[in-house]
Amino acid sequence: MASTEFGRMVRHRRDRVSPEAAGLPAGGHRRAAGLRREELAMLAGISVDYVTRLEQGRATNPSDQVVEALGRALRLSGAERERLFHAAGLVPPGQGTVPAYITPSVHRMLDRLSGTPVAVSDASWTLLLANPLYTALMGERQGRDRNGVWRAFVGSDGRVRHTSQSKIALETAVVSDLREAARRYPADRRLRDLVAELRAASERFAELWDAGAVGRHEASRKTIDHPVVGPLTLDCDVLSVAGSDLRIMVYTAEPGSRDAERLELLAVVGTQTLVE
Repeated sequence: MASTEFGRMVRHRRDRVSPEAAGLPAGGHRRAAGLRREELAMLAGISVDYVTRLEQGRATNPSDQVVEALGRALRLSGAERERLFHAAGLVPPGQGTVPAYITPSVHRMLDRLSGTPVAVSDASWTLLLANPLYTALMGERQGRDRNGVWRAFVGSDGRVRHTSQSKIALETAVVSDLREAARRYPADRRLRDLVAELRAASERFAELWDAGAVGRHEASRKTIDHPVVGPLTLDCDVLSVAGSDLRIMVYTAEPGSRDAERLELLAVVGTQTLVE
């Protein structure tokens, strides 16, 4: 069965990837050098139970989104990623779809920026990978809320403060980006579905989409209201990767500032909930 082969591949690769290689701390006693199921589930954004059922061949027909997420979490090469898709009975995404592959060099960059909140998104602003400090800063994002355009119009940016001016600038920029992605990848079914859902869910999105809104992202300062360490005002920069449509969002604090101190505290606290 394809699901059995798929499960064996996931388990084999999980055993080969060290926590350090996946950007995780290696502390505590470990029976094996590889990733725990809980760690793989966290990195891929799926449940531990689902990882277990996939590895044991009890879950069949994983979606292409799940396969893509597992491939990223397991740091697969391009060839390994293709084999994983084939083992799941799926065709690897082709040239007509939004690229979601993260190169080893980008993975290494994120690993070296462990003290800085960093996230990687694709051309449609769907979150592909975030380091632990970014997740601690912004919180876990699941389902459609992993897409930045959806959050801007339908979901919630939750902890990020917006003025009316910054909100308009953000909306215009992400609609412009999404339109460009749709132009570049007309065969991407998930992208078409996202646009259709946004048009149905948000009159504001439909208005900007139909008007052909044009905007771009500028370096900015954002205030994030964190429930544990308090508000942090950080510089936000969006970087591009040469030869790729990946977008890297980086948050930094002015050295020696109160915001820098709170960011350091957040790195210690992580995603824990403090109890008085």
